[in-house]
Amino acid sequence: MSTTATAKKDSRVLKINGRQICSRCIYDESVPAISFDENGVCNYCHMVDGLIAEYKTGMPEGEQKIQEIIAKIKADGKGKQYDCIIGVSGGTDSSYMVYWAIQNGLRPLAVHYDNTWNTAIATENIRKVLGKLNVPLFTHVVNNKEADDIFRSFFLADVPEIEASTDLALAETMYRAASKFGVKYVLEGHSFIAEGISPLGKNYFDGKYIQSIHKKFGKLPMKTYPLMTFSKFIKWTTLKRIQKIRPLWYIQYSKEEAKAFLEKEFGWQYYGGHHLENRMTAFNHSYYFPTKFHVDYRNNSLAASVRSGQMSREEAIDEYYNKPPYLEDELLAYFKKRLCFSDAEFDTIMQRPPKYWFEFPTYKKRFELLRPFFYLLMKSNLVPRSFYMKYCFPVKQ
Repeated sequence: MSTTATAKKDSRVLKINGRQICSRCIYDESVPAISFDENGVCNYCHMVDGLIAEYKTGMPEGEQKIQEIIAKIKADGKGKQYDCIIGVSGGTDSSYMVYWAIQNGLRPLAVHYDNTWNTAIATENIRKVLGKLNVPLFTHVVNNKEADDIFRSFFLADVPEIEASTDLALAETMYRAASKFGVKYVLEGHSFIAEGISPLGKNYFDGKYIQSIHKKFGKLPMKTYPLMTFSKFIKWTTLKRIQKIRPLWYIQYSKEEAKAFLEKEFGWQYYGGHHLENRMTAFNHSYYFPTKFHVDYRNNSLAASVRSGQMSREEAIDEYYNKPPYLEDELLAYFKKRLCFSDAEFDTIMQRPPKYWFEFPTYKKRFELLRPFFYLLMKSNLVPRSFYMKYCFPVKQ
């Protein structure tokens, strides 16, 4: 979205490049499933307000609730080597989450899924933070050729979820580590205040989706990739009853303050932008999404920064509409070389019409049919609220 933004304002709405923009954040009409109230405020802002009210985020009641959860984690973890699992990427939120856990007297095991595309900065960040805090690391390293075959499959399929295999594999790896060490709690470093709510609609993934894409376009068998099937998901949530907790949903949290603290305390380094600590993720957010699908997910964090008062709306609008995403030098060349695409093949694929998840087999209908069941799991913290909201309701295409 490097085109210069032109704003038009009347008595009711602000329009940018012909699209209505939320009067509170920077989401516009291109965001899937968006709607506006009579004051021009989008449904995603109302969704965030609802979560703040429910979790009492940053309020004394929220702090009290998370302290009650901490006490339960400690009690259930008594006599065990670890009392919680924390997924780490080398990014801001997960690094701070480890520090927060130690400060609150927890005994975490850090877990990392290595898709073999990590930046050196991310790897060093993990080492620095865990080393100083004396937190052990459990890592699952997938075979790099196998991981690349899955990434290549998604690129050939013309779908946006090229990073789906990483996200699902990390979740599966954390569940496996929790089961191995008898841990009942997984702490996730997600903050809807700092990151916003991902728009509902065109992006989706599950184990069956990954299998179906790979079966059609892949060449190598999945041997080392930790695929989460539906039966495994039910095993972890229902039989093992491993809970997922998001402490940052309860406490006062600023990503910018967390960055400054991590830099000072651990020599942690920033990696240039939201989700850019991994080179595949950087390709996805900086080039693939904006170029092929005309979607720039910087609006998630920028809109969140406006809602939380970390950035003015004018600054966020200028950043999002007038400045292109940061693209690392040689990243495209690295992607092509590693996944064995010629320049011509790469350009042909990028110019083909997009396809989406609903054109392939998934578990989505099953999740929708089992909505009452997953509602009970959500109320017991066995699945995140975001899973229930995104996976268990029909989505307009």
